[in-house]
Amino acid sequence: MTCRHCNAPLDLDFLDLGHAPPSNAYLSAADLNAAETTYPLRIKVCRNCRLVQTEDYAAADELFSAEYAYFSSTSKGWLAHAQRYTAMITERLGLSDQSHVIEVAANDGYLLRNFVDAGIPCLGIEPTDSTAEAAGSLGIPILREFFGETLGHQLATEGKSADLICGNNVYAHVPDINDFTRGLAAALKPQGVITLEFPHLQQLIEHCQFDTVYHEHFSYLSFSAVSRIFKAAGLRVFDVEHLPTHGGSLRVYGCLENADFEQTIAVASCLQSEQDAGLLSDNIYQGFQTRANAVKTDCSVFCWMRRPRGNQWLDTVPQPRAIRF
Repeated sequence: MTCRHCNAPLDLDFLDLGHAPPSNAYLSAADLNAAETTYPLRIKVCRNCRLVQTEDYAAADELFSAEYAYFSSTSKGWLAHAQRYTAMITERLGLSDQSHVIEVAANDGYLLRNFVDAGIPCLGIEPTDSTAEAAGSLGIPILREFFGETLGHQLATEGKSADLICGNNVYAHVPDINDFTRGLAAALKPQGVITLEFPHLQQLIEHCQFDTVYHEHFSYLSFSAVSRIFKAAGLRVFDVEHLPTHGGSLRVYGCLENADFEQTIAVASCLQSEQDAGLLSDNIYQGFQTRANAVKTDCSVFCWMRRPRGNQWLDTVPQPRAIRF
């Protein structure tokens, strides 16, 4: 396997979690008596572009099937997050009934419903039938396709280019990140804006969040890597925000290379923070497996042990050992 972005050899290991079944793939009653499919869950790091990525085993159409079970609207906190974003970005970009908004991975309409309510024309791209049907029931136009460069050019040809393209927690989920990013560029108006939210690799490493590693995440994204991927597609990042969602995320703002948006000081600050944290060197990745193993083996389990004395039961608790990171 070579890097999904720059095709350099992948010889730097980051994390090996053995084998696991796909997440969000619940078993039916009939499936309970059959062997469950599992895939290796191993993460590599590109020494050239620093894109952290899952080894190629699980295909996207196997992970995001028609019966995909994750519905974003089940979280009240996430609905509130989407409402705040909609109000903020509408004001910042001056969106109106003359604008066009595209959301990639629109899920069940948790976000675009706010644009519909505001009278701002929008379109959702969502490949999973289960969630797309829910979004369509809210009056949201939905295309049931995987997004990429071909679809981006098709939308532009049909006069459906976007003033805003948003994608929340989708960028890490795409197997061909170059094709996806070129699609963003193709579907964007000359002065349009892209916003993408994704869990920040720096937070994953600093807080040992290896529980956020699963097959649906093909990439684990640093700001440095995303900036490089954008540039290769004719885009540039002009702003970035830190968010508390999903253990610590970034919201990046992108535009076409020649658009008028000025770069904010947050861009240089975020790049410097990642460099200071060691994300551009090998050592921080080489030591992560040991840290994950320590969490696994050194966290004491607080379990109640009951023993009889006559007609009574006494509860005892083992003394915890120190947790080492």
